[in-house]
Amino acid sequence: MLFGTVGLKIIPGLYTGQPLSWLDALFTSTSAVCVTGLIVVDTATHFTLRGQAFILLLIQLGGLGIITFTSLIIVALGRRLSLRQESVSMSTVDIAPHVEPRHLLRNVVLFTFSIELIGALVLYVSWVPKHGFSGAVWPAVFHSVSAFCNAGFSTNTDSLMGDQRNPFVLYTTMTLIVLGGIGFLTLQELYLFRKAKKQDQRFRLSLHSRIVLVTTGVLIVGGAGVFLPLEWTQTLGNMNVFDKFNNAMFMSVTARTAGFNSIDYGQATIGSNFFTILLMSIGGSPGSTAGGLKTTTLAIIALMAWSRFRGHAATSVAGRSIPAETIQRAIGLFAIVFTLVTIAVFAISVSAPVMGGNTLFLSYMFEVVSAFNTVGLSMGITSQLTGIDRLLLVALMFIGRVGPLVLAAALTRTRNSRGFRYAHEDVMVG
Repeated sequence: MLFGTVGLKIIPGLYTGQPLSWLDALFTSTSAVCVTGLIVVDTATHFTLRGQAFILLLIQLGGLGIITFTSLIIVALGRRLSLRQESVSMSTVDIAPHVEPRHLLRNVVLFTFSIELIGALVLYVSWVPKHGFSGAVWPAVFHSVSAFCNAGFSTNTDSLMGDQRNPFVLYTTMTLIVLGGIGFLTLQELYLFRKAKKQDQRFRLSLHSRIVLVTTGVLIVGGAGVFLPLEWTQTLGNMNVFDKFNNAMFMSVTARTAGFNSIDYGQATIGSNFFTILLMSIGGSPGSTAGGLKTTTLAIIALMAWSRFRGHAATSVAGRSIPAETIQRAIGLFAIVFTLVTIAVFAISVSAPVMGGNTLFLSYMFEVVSAFNTVGLSMGITSQLTGIDRLLLVALMFIGRVGPLVLAAALTRTRNSRGFRYAHEDVMVG
């Protein structure tokens, strides 16, 4: 973030007009590194090609993560990982014992650049009729990287609203978003599953990957099923049935972490915007470029509630029981994230400008949730925020990007037992 902020101020040739202020440079850098996508200036018109390339570099670095890069460099040099790095990479062993940590680290970069390359080629072919053979190159590369990293930055002033009737662009972008949001561990397992199937060998996906894939599928289809009737006569009103379905699917996918938009959320119904807030809060999956509470956290809490409702002591799914420690971490993560977001919504509501006697509460709540969960969608008020509000969003983007990781590590950490416990005394709930 610091590198990006200083770079946006001192590197020449980044702007078409006046350079960003220090505050706006910090905001833009944070949004790029934390792969959020909120902007205070139009990326398409305010930055030159060099400026957009610098932002794309920040997005790529933020998407892959510093730990991944340093671990890969050490492995490439033929050195052993440090104890701290080894413990981080080996955390996948308990979840998927058949995945080699060193192979996973190597494939992070392999998967990333391969998927981004394929996505760029498909987008290039889709945009040649619109931009020409040479003009389609940069938008294709930029949007492919931005989509896979779930960043939401665009070289178009209206994001992808100009392509809302182009299914190739919409579904390519959706595919990139989903692949970037399901996590590298799941991508590695899918690769091993496909490899084993070709060799007629058995391969069992871990419970983690199965929960990720099922939850992601349910959220995408279920989200589209909610958006379609809510926006049928609103933002989707001037489209045919096929385009309405495609854009409802796009709204469902992008809402959880990507930040691209094919419709104007400032013109969407209140129900759609509130449902978008719920999807943004869920986010993507662990070990991915996505933010949010994570799909597995939602699934574990839902499975625990269903098990308790049926009177079962253990939380089980697919013939496996989820450890009680994992359930406690999920509940703890949910409670702390909910508290932080609630405090942030209250803070920005207090400092928000009053318009016509009422604050635009839903817009500010939308903005806060989008920033904290590193989504990047907006109802169009980002550039109107005060300096204090922008600093609050900077803090939210940073906490939303690194906070859940630190919190998860803290909740996972083994604590020393005090050798005793206090006497039990029950408390009534419900």
